[in-house]
Amino acid sequence: MLMPHRTNMQSQLLKKSNSSKPVQVIAVTSGKGGVGKTNVSANLATAMVANGKNVLLLDADMGLANIDVMLGLRPTYNLSHVISGEQSLTDVIVEAQCGLKIIPAASGIKQMTDLSPVQHAGLIHAFSELEDDIDVLLVDTAAGISDSVISFCQAAQEVLVVVCDEPASLIDAFALIKVLNRDNGVQRFHILANKTNSSQEGRDIYSKLLNVADRYLDITADYLGAIPYDDYLKKSVKQQRPVVDAYPRSRSAIAFKNLAQKADKWPRLDSPGGHLEFFVERLIRSNHSESEFHK
Repeated sequence: MLMPHRTNMQSQLLKKSNSSKPVQVIAVTSGKGGVGKTNVSANLATAMVANGKNVLLLDADMGLANIDVMLGLRPTYNLSHVISGEQSLTDVIVEAQCGLKIIPAASGIKQMTDLSPVQHAGLIHAFSELEDDIDVLLVDTAAGISDSVISFCQAAQEVLVVVCDEPASLIDAFALIKVLNRDNGVQRFHILANKTNSSQEGRDIYSKLLNVADRYLDITADYLGAIPYDDYLKKSVKQQRPVVDAYPRSRSAIAFKNLAQKADKWPRLDSPGGHLEFFVERLIRSNHSESEFHK
């Protein structure tokens, strides 16, 4: 069985969290695919590692995972083996050349997109047993407004929305923010413009999204900046390396480093709710609420 009795497990988690430090949990998400969300996740995480942070990157695209492919990794195990009880979370974690630790998801396994509450609950115990002293958990969600995306964003402390200058990207980003805000109580968002030709284009993208959001929603959305789509970024993708690591002086790499510095200034939760195992417990509560809603 994946997990101990609920009451005993909760007491174990409370005892553990008293001796561990708070972890910054950031969900990187987008309204639609193709906006470079996973590239943002990999490079932001790598830039954080370069700043001396111990970063764990969770590939939370349960249907079409690709963090490992983007970083040129070939993991033997993935999150599905943790949920099935075959492997521990420590055994599943792989490390990229830059020192970034990754939890691979299970690409192409349909069952991973529809986990039961009991299976999700097994993840609490798995995360509570992590021995590494993690500073940041970066969650690369799937794109869109699926239950999985909503659950991960609702459980995270910070939600970073990646958007580019395309009508579909802007419309779908607003739809995602709307669902997270109106139906799930998420009020604070960070907006990142990706694949931009200039810094002004990034601000224009943010303004377009904010003008619509201010009209219909009660949210706080700050502008994180813009990531330019330069030739070095394209080269790094082909080389299966983060541009921050492969071409650290490129325009896009510098932009990612600035992004990492901004994220480092976001406040941490200095409470039990700021620990990894409680992130997973919030995730499970969110999924349980969704399943009850759809009954």
